[in-house]
Amino acid sequence: MDAISMDAVPASPAPSRVKNNPEGMATNVTAGVSLGILAVTFMLNAMDRQVFAPLLSTIAKDYGFTLQTGGLLATVFTLGMAVAGIPAGFLVERFSRKAVLLVSIVIYSLGTLATPLATSWGDMAVYRIISGLGEGMQAAALFAAVGAYFHHRRGLALGILGFAFGLGATFGPALGIMFAGQFGTWRAPFTIFGLLGLLLAVVAMFTVSRKFTEQAISMTGVGGSYDYMPAKAYNRNSLAIAAASGCGALALYGFLGLYPTFLTTQLGVSTGESAVALSFVGLGGLAGLLGGWMGDRINQRTLLIVSLVVMAVLGVLIYQVQANFAWQCVFACLMGVFGTGVFFPNTNSVIQRAVRPHQVGRAAGLFVTCYYGSAAFSGLLFAALVPQVGWQGAGLLQVTALPLAAAAIMLVVQTSLFNNAPRAASH
Repeated sequence: MDAISMDAVPASPAPSRVKNNPEGMATNVTAGVSLGILAVTFMLNAMDRQVFAPLLSTIAKDYGFTLQTGGLLATVFTLGMAVAGIPAGFLVERFSRKAVLLVSIVIYSLGTLATPLATSWGDMAVYRIISGLGEGMQAAALFAAVGAYFHHRRGLALGILGFAFGLGATFGPALGIMFAGQFGTWRAPFTIFGLLGLLLAVVAMFTVSRKFTEQAISMTGVGGSYDYMPAKAYNRNSLAIAAASGCGALALYGFLGLYPTFLTTQLGVSTGESAVALSFVGLGGLAGLLGGWMGDRINQRTLLIVSLVVMAVLGVLIYQVQANFAWQCVFACLMGVFGTGVFFPNTNSVIQRAVRPHQVGRAAGLFVTCYYGSAAFSGLLFAALVPQVGWQGAGLLQVTALPLAAAAIMLVVQTSLFNNAPRAASH
């Protein structure tokens, strides 16, 4: 095992703006209500992200989009998330986290509302990117607020958020298809989810306490030296992890963006059934709580390599075997378990362990840029490969070969140089 309790690692310096909250500590009830409301907003965040893919074939037909341009639209929101990462970290260090949270919810809700108003590919792409900007801002502010308040139980608290996100990813596609069917238009779910987001922003304004969101991270910690670690934030470990996260994101988001299209065009399933299959990815993502817990207790490099190899095998089963619908749901669920439940939370945390505590902000920014920047173009890459090598070839190259490449990159990572290595806790 290479991980130890976070309490045994010297605390990183608090951000420049963070100081003791003059309003005092929130009560357990206040904290619980605040966390619950914010978890619901994060669940809606997931619904907004996932509703586009199962409706893509209908949207593409309505606008005359090609597979390539439609595939890019399915994942281009992640470009907004990548762009928002570093600026959002700057904002939450200098302004109220609650204010940043509320603004971010409004931004992604307005982007969602504007999507069905698009008249061309260009403005629809802009609206999708705006949604991504808001979603990226919310993630940065939410993780900062929850992580600071529950700093002694950070894993559990962030696991609750991951669980909420998994629920949104599970039920978002099915709800989107249902609303589209009931109202007779694919535009309906975007309008409903967008209005719901604005409503939740108002609810959060009055129910989420600043005593919860503005809590400072404790300045005290166990003394220790990090001289054994690289002095630079962009070192061999952090850059290797960033590269692996980019390869993994290309595979995972390429799969997510065009999986419903693959099911409907190659296996002949209905649009509704494809939404059900995609929902199983979200269901598997609920394992994020377990995946994060495991990452704190076993060799994280090994855990990531195993998850990447399993993702590669699942790519073979999905695109090469082309099993029936029931098996596709099983494979989709497992892709959610190992892709969003194990790979994502552990790359997110391990890159912060690859730098000294005062550099974790830069490490997080590097991760967001590489992970979501790669994800932004994953759908376009997959869609460009399909006409050249077919669905089987595209699946082999992007969903199988890239995770294996990421696993190979992880082999160069030295866990002995992590900031939670056993000697980091020595006196």
